[in-house]
Amino acid sequence: MKKQEILKKMEGYALTEFGKTLEECTSKEKYIALSKAVMEEIVPTWINSKQKFEGKKQAYYLSAEFLMGRALTNNLINSKLKSEVEDLLNEINVDYNVIEEAEEDAGLGNGGLGRLAACFLDSGATLDLPLTGYGLRYEFGIFKQSFKDGFQDEDGDNWLQHGDPWSIRKESDSVTVSFADGDVLAVPYDTPIIGYGQNTINTLRLWKSEALNNFDFEEFNNQNYHQSVKEKNDAETISKCLYPNDSNDEGKKLRLKQQYFFVSASLQDLVRKHKEKYSSFDNFSALHSIQLNDTHPAVAIPELMRILTKNEGISWNKAWDIVVKSFAYTNHTLLAEALEQWPVHLYQSLLPTIYEIIVKIDAQLKEELKEKGIKEEELYEYEIISGDCIKMAWLSIYGTSSTNGVAELHTNLLIESELTKWYNLFPKRFNNKTNGITQRRWLLQSNPELAGYITKLLGSDKWITDLTELKKLEKFADDKEALEDFVNIKQTKKDQLADYIEEHEGIKIDRNSIFDIQIKRLHEYKRQLLKAFYILDLYYRLKEQPGFDIHPRTFIFGAKAAPGYFRAKGIIKYINEIAKLINNDKDINGKIKVVFVENYRVSYAEKLFPAADVSEQISTAGKEASGTGNMKFMLNGAPTIGTYDGANVEIVAEAGEENNFIFGLRVEDIEKIKDSYDPKEECEKVKGLKRVVDTLVDGTFTDGDTGMFAELYDSIFKGASWHRPDQYFLMKDFDSYRQAQQEVDEAYKDKVAWARKCWMNMSNAGKFSSDRTIQQYADEIWKIEKA
Repeated sequence: MKKQEILKKMEGYALTEFGKTLEECTSKEKYIALSKAVMEEIVPTWINSKQKFEGKKQAYYLSAEFLMGRALTNNLINSKLKSEVEDLLNEINVDYNVIEEAEEDAGLGNGGLGRLAACFLDSGATLDLPLTGYGLRYEFGIFKQSFKDGFQDEDGDNWLQHGDPWSIRKESDSVTVSFADGDVLAVPYDTPIIGYGQNTINTLRLWKSEALNNFDFEEFNNQNYHQSVKEKNDAETISKCLYPNDSNDEGKKLRLKQQYFFVSASLQDLVRKHKEKYSSFDNFSALHSIQLNDTHPAVAIPELMRILTKNEGISWNKAWDIVVKSFAYTNHTLLAEALEQWPVHLYQSLLPTIYEIIVKIDAQLKEELKEKGIKEEELYEYEIISGDCIKMAWLSIYGTSSTNGVAELHTNLLIESELTKWYNLFPKRFNNKTNGITQRRWLLQSNPELAGYITKLLGSDKWITDLTELKKLEKFADDKEALEDFVNIKQTKKDQLADYIEEHEGIKIDRNSIFDIQIKRLHEYKRQLLKAFYILDLYYRLKEQPGFDIHPRTFIFGAKAAPGYFRAKGIIKYINEIAKLINNDKDINGKIKVVFVENYRVSYAEKLFPAADVSEQISTAGKEASGTGNMKFMLNGAPTIGTYDGANVEIVAEAGEENNFIFGLRVEDIEKIKDSYDPKEECEKVKGLKRVVDTLVDGTFTDGDTGMFAELYDSIFKGASWHRPDQYFLMKDFDSYRQAQQEVDEAYKDKVAWARKCWMNMSNAGKFSSDRTIQQYADEIWKIEKA
C-alpha cells in the first residue's frame, strides 16, 4: 500500500465525513480518516478469509466481554503498515502519537476475562485458524473512573461518541430475539481481527439491540411523546451498558436480557448460515465448535435446544447430542460466589420457554445419574435447578463436551475439590488450557524498544509468531552488555511512564525508584488491601527510623471497583488516603510514594507493564484462576512478588523461583488452618500489624462518614453473614509478604543480579503466548485446522 494511496484516501474521507480538508481536521478526525483508509485496504483480504474457510469446521467464541483496547496501532502492526503510516504522517507534519491518543479505548470488558478474549482472537487470526468472536456491542463500555476526594467516581464511557471506523453494520444479517415482554432486533456490527502478516482476517461480531418499530406515530400524534419512543428506548437499553448494577431485580433482569440477547442472536446467525448450505443438521456439530467463555453465555445450551427442537423439528435426543458435541465451556473461577446462579422467577417471567427446557434438561440429568448409580438422596448435589436458583456452571458442564480450567493449579483444584463429583461423572471432559497473552500487543506494540532489541539479539523476528524463540535469549543472561542495554531500555520505559503520570495524574515520581506495580480489577481476593497495609507499615517504620535504608519505591495501583461493590470502593478510598498522607510528608524525603492512576484501561496498561520493576500478584492462594497480568509483566522483564497461585505457579516453574519472590500460604496450608484460624490473634502477634489495621477505625483516616473503613475492619475480624473473618487471610500472609518485600529491596541493590532476574523472566515467557493456548484449543477441543 503506497503512502500516496493512503494519503489520497485520508483526504477523501476528510471531505466526505467532515467536510474539511485533511489539514483542517482535528486529531480525532484525522484518526478516523486514517482508520477508514486502512479499512478500505484490508476489507478485500477480510472477504477472502471468510471464503477460504467456507465448508470447514470453524470455532465461535461466545463472550460477554471483549476488552479490545485501541485498534489503530495493533491493526497497523499486524498489517505491517505501521512504519509506512508513520512515515506518511511525518511527511505531512502530523504526530502519530497524537493520532494514536485520539482513539477511544474499546472498553467492552471488565478485566482479565475480556482481555483474554481479545488476545485469543488475535492469536486465532495470526495462526490462520477460523475463529469468530460473538458478543455485545455496548454503547457504553466499562465506566470512566475518576477520584473525588479519594472516592471512586464513575462516568459513562461513551466510546462510540465519534463513531467506530473499525466496524461495519451488517443490517441484512439482523435477527429477532424474543422475550416474554416483547421482541427486539439484534443488529450485527463486524470488526476485523487482523492476524499478524495479514494472511487471515477473522471477525468479531457484536450485536446491538434495537426496536422492531422505532417510532409510534399514533402515540406521537396523540401527544404521548414519551410513549411514542418507548419501544425504541426499552430495546436499546439491552446493549446500552456493560454489566449494569444488578443489586436489585431490575438490574438482574437487564443482565439476563443481555446474556440471552447476544447468545440467541449468535446461535440464530449460525443456524441460518448452516441452513443456507445444508438441508440437515446431521453435520452441524462437525462444522461448529462453540466455546462458552465462563457461564455468562451458558443460556446458549437451552437456546440451541429450543431452536433445534421447536423451530427445526428435531427430536430431543438428537438435538441434545448436537448440543453437547457443539459446545465447550471454560471455567474461570474457584470463587463459589462467582459460580453464576439465576433466580428461577426471572427465567420464568422473562424466558418461560427456556426455563421449561432447563427443567427438562435437569430431569434428564437426574435420570442419567440414577442410571450411573447415584443415590436419590445425593441428586441434590448435581441439580441444575436447586431451590429457587438455576446453577449455570452445572448446566455448562452437563451440556458441553469439554470443561477446561485456565491454569494447571486451577484445573487441578477444579478436579480435586470444587468439581470432583462432576469430574467423576465425566472425566474425559475435563482438561487444562493455561491462559496466554498476545506478544504482538504486549511486547511488539507496547514496548517497541525491547522488541527491537530482542530481534537484534536473536537475528530474527520469528518470536513475534513463535514466542518460544525467547528461550534462546538465556545465553545472554550473564552478558553484561546485554543486561546493561536491557536496563537502559527499562529506564526509557520508566521515564515515559513517569512523564505520562505527571501529565495525567499531576504527580511527579522518582524515575530511579523501584516501580512496584499492581494493576488489575479491584477485588478483595486480589488483595490490594494487603499491599496497602504493607505500604503504611513501611511508612511508619521510616518515620520511626530515619536511618532505615531502603531503595526509593514508587507503589503504583491501577484498578476499577464495580459500581455496586461497596467494600472494593472502600479499599480504593483507603489507598488514596494513605497516598495523601505519605506523598505530603516531607519527613520521609520521598523514599516512598503512592500513585493510584485514574481510569486504568488497556491503553494505560500498555504504558505500565513495560515500566514495571516489580509485578504484584498477591491473591490468596487458590483464588486466582490464572491471571494474565502476571504474564505481561514477565514478558516485559519484571520479576513477580506473589503467592503460589494461578499461573504464578507456572511462571515460577518456567523462570525459576530464585528469579521471583514467592511468599505466603499455599492451598494446602489454607486447607489445614481455615477452620481454626483466628485473624485477631494473628494480627496481634505480628509486629506493627495491629497499628496499621487499626487505622481503619481509629480516626487516622476519614471515609467521609460512609462507614466504608469500619466495614473493611469488620470484614477482617468479624466476617459477615456470607463469609468467615478474614476470608482472604491478609493477617496470616502479612509478615511473609513483608519479608518478601524486604528481599526485593535487598535484591535490587545488586543491579547486575537484578537485571539477570528480569532477563530470566523475559527469556522464559514463551509458554505464556496466547498462540500456544489457542493452538491447544484448536487441536484438543475445537478440532479446527488452518486454511
